[in-house]
Amino acid sequence: QAEEELKAAWSQQARQLQEMEHRELQLRSDVQRAGEQLESFKSQVMQACSPSAAGSTGKCVTEEQVIEKVRQISDENQQSHEREKSLQEELSSRLTKEREVSANIEVLRNSLQKLQ
Repeated sequence: QAEEELKAAWSQQARQLQEMEHRELQLRSDVQRAGEQLESFKSQVMQACSPSAAGSTGKCVTEEQVIEKVRQISDENQQSHEREKSLQEELSSRLTKEREVSANIEVLRNSLQKLQ
C-alpha cells in the first residue's frame, strides 16, 4: 500500500512538473513578445516624429499630435515594462517551484527504490 501511495505521489509530482515546464515556456514567450512590443513602440515614435511620415500622408503633423503620440507610446511602453517585470517574477517563481518539485520527485524515487 505504501508503494502504491508513493507511486501515485510520484505520478502527481511528475504531472505538476510538466505543467510548470509548459507554463515556463509560455512565460518565456510572453517576455519575448513584450520585448518585441517595446521595439515596435520605439519604431512608432520614430515614424510619428519623422518628417517623411507627414509627407507620405500629405498632411502636416502638428506638434500636439506628435506629443500625444509620444505620450501614448510612453504609456504603452510603461505597461509593457510592468508586464515584462511581472512575467520575469512569475518565471522566477515557477523555476523555484520546479526545482522543489524535482527535489521531491527525487526523494520519492529514492523512497520507492528502498521499498522495492
